Amino acid sequence: MKFAKVVLPNGRYPKMSAVSDTISVVGVTPRYIPPTHDRKHERHDSSSKHHEKKKTVKKSYFKKKKREEKRSTNNEVSLGPMKLKQKTMSILLVFAKEDAQSDGFWWAADKIGYKCYIAHNPETAMENYLDKHPDVVIIDHRNSKHFDAEALCRSLRATESSEHTVIVAVTKRYALDKEEPSFLPSITAGFNKRIVESPNISMCMNELLTLEYGEVQSRLKLSACKAVFSALDNVSDAVEISSEDHEVQYVNHAFERLTGYSSEEVLGKNSSEIVKNDRNRPDLNDTINSQLKKGKYWDGIYHTRRKSGEILPSHCHICPVLGQGGKISHVISIKNSTTDTSHILKESTEFNLVNGGLHGVPRRKESIARIHSMTIEAPITKVINIINAAQESSPITVVQALDKVLEILRTSELYSPYFAQQNMKDNDPMTSDLVSGLVSNVKRSLTPSYLSDVNSNSSGKQGHHSHLHIPSPVTSSLSQVPDHIQEILDKDYTWEFNVIELEKVTNKRPLLYLGLKTLTRFGICDFFQVEESVIANWLKLVEGRYHSTNTYHNSTHAADVMHASAYFLERERNKAVFDQMDEMACLIAAIVHDLDHPGRTNAFLVNEKNQLAILYNDQAVLENHHSALAFQLTWKDDSVNIFKNLETDDYKILRQNIIDMVLATEMKQHFQHLNKFINSINKGCLKMDETSSMSGNGSPDSTMMLNQLSAPENKTFIKRILIKCADVANPCRPLDVCKEWGKRIAEEYFLQTDEEKARGLPVVMPVFDRKSIRIPKSQLSFIDVFINEMFESFDGKVTITITFAELSFFFFFKYLV
Repeated sequence: MKFAKVVLPNGRYPKMSAVSDTISVVGVTPRYIPPTHDRKHERHDSSSKHHEKKKTVKKSYFKKKKREEKRSTNNEVSLGPMKLKQKTMSILLVFAKEDAQSDGFWWAADKIGYKCYIAHNPETAMENYLDKHPDVVIIDHRNSKHFDAEALCRSLRATESSEHTVIVAVTKRYALDKEEPSFLPSITAGFNKRIVESPNISMCMNELLTLEYGEVQSRLKLSACKAVFSALDNVSDAVEISSEDHEVQYVNHAFERLTGYSSEEVLGKNSSEIVKNDRNRPDLNDTINSQLKKGKYWDGIYHTRRKSGEILPSHCHICPVLGQGGKISHVISIKNSTTDTSHILKESTEFNLVNGGLHGVPRRKESIARIHSMTIEAPITKVINIINAAQESSPITVVQALDKVLEILRTSELYSPYFAQQNMKDNDPMTSDLVSGLVSNVKRSLTPSYLSDVNSNSSGKQGHHSHLHIPSPVTSSLSQVPDHIQEILDKDYTWEFNVIELEKVTNKRPLLYLGLKTLTRFGICDFFQVEESVIANWLKLVEGRYHSTNTYHNSTHAADVMHASAYFLERERNKAVFDQMDEMACLIAAIVHDLDHPGRTNAFLVNEKNQLAILYNDQAVLENHHSALAFQLTWKDDSVNIFKNLETDDYKILRQNIIDMVLATEMKQHFQHLNKFINSINKGCLKMDETSSMSGNGSPDSTMMLNQLSAPENKTFIKRILIKCADVANPCRPLDVCKEWGKRIAEEYFLQTDEEKARGLPVVMPVFDRKSIRIPKSQLSFIDVFINEMFESFDGKVTITITFAELSFFFFFKYLV
């Protein structure tokens, strides 16, 4: 910082130059010495002024309003070509006690027409500051007895709005022969200025006027500069501001996009070195500097080297900014990235292909334009278009992040999670094997490394009749159900219903009895307009196509899933969301969801090249088979055709719902369905809870919530999770039922592993080895990965009250281990 001493004759003023607003001019005035008086008189004087202030407040109010109106018409500030309006200055006084000094500032502000507020402690000061946003804060720094002025200043500076506030310290007046302490610690704390105490109102007025036309006005200009920078960041041209030595001081977002450099990478570096390349003429920089030294701008084609090494030609405009003494203070460079090729042809005969475009114009924009012009757009296309448009006006870091987003969106499985070994609980190999086996069709390593005859039949591939349970003739009317069966069926409305017990007393025909009672309770005969005998015949047919030799995937499992589905459907919110069509779809889907299951997984069928896997292209092999066979069997015979009297449109809707729900039971798609449910239902309802209007009892608007849940796409998500929860609800059943299901599924997986090893097929789930398995551990792994989050999410919005898996299996684990 340089100083200049200027001595002028009385009454003479220096002539202001064009750059005078960049220079601070300080005037030296005679020192004012306040009259001496004792402390007693000072307190009396302060008190009398305080009473006088109260008496004259009404009178001074109207005078003050007139002064404010007069001042508001004159306070116009110029910042280059910008015209700024300076509002009436507002002041916050922070004095522990009102004294002559605080009164001096108060009356000075009143006479000039400033807005003035007073606070007596740091807490009130902070409250007033955040509420009033004063331009100037004057803090009593004469005595630290009542509060720490520097601590208060630091607190004010910690707020966002303090950048535009002038904070002033009132300090003690020291005798001329006494050394005054340094004010630097106070400056470090955040003070901008200090005023030596003096209660003289005229002196206070002069100090306030100096603040208004000095620091406060400068901060108004700085605030306007932020608006200018914000505008620069939103223009499409690349803007670079550097010092006279070409040291980069600012670049906008368009510059980052054009060059590939972030602002942090170029600030403080030489601008010519950043973009240096051999495409520009050797003497080009000298020509530009020569023009700038003359105070003239340079305009032409300038080749810019991107961070990736690509070289882009662009139309460039470089101009100087003059500072003190007419010297160059800054250099502005503006590059137009959308170069007009006619200008380039004048400068060069070369055609440069960059990013697939001519002269740096990317071809991606052309393809985006074609996409925007399409009359038919998929939702994902619209999302990608919005992201592409956002990239055009974003900083380089955001552009790079959005590129990663686009890369993810272009994958085929948006909701499928990536399972890394380190993400598994405790790096547990059992959990890893279980998850991999259930959610993937990928072949595992062979044991041994050869395949047996791929055309040989597995136990699950033999003729269906060898696995069928052909039921003996039974009654087709609920009124004729035997008493010992009816006694068990009477408990079907509870979650504790024991389907294993029903299996025993019905000679492995629980689906017929429980299905007939459940479907009748939901009004199936009226809905389908068929006799009860048709429903009974259909249930007999379906149960007959379940393999009774399967330990798990049999008609008992189907009956269990149907019972859980019915239980969920009868919860209050589901009853309000679903209509009878939805209920019928849920129950029928539950009944047929594992129809003709061979007791082997999809991965097994794919690995052995089963005819079903070939038919369904290895995609959801069993789920496609279950749903397709259900409709084939139903339409074969009029005596079992429950759909025969439905209207065509109703049948189409019902069929679509059943198929969708059965396909949702594929474990490979588990996380896709769960994530869609959480994002569409749970988070949607949570957002509505936060923003919806509140009723008189303080609960969210239930009508609005039900309308949200009843939207067709949301009902689809809920039905998928409903059948998925019903399908794997075994760990949530009572302990004895829970244990039995755990043993049954383990036995079925044992049989598959045995066959895979015997036939030399890839072992899908090595964890299920009879010699090394720990059934409780395998079930706990399944619960951790698949059950907990799904039931918590479903229970959170569908109001189910059940015993969760961890509680049941805590005792199960202790019982078996």
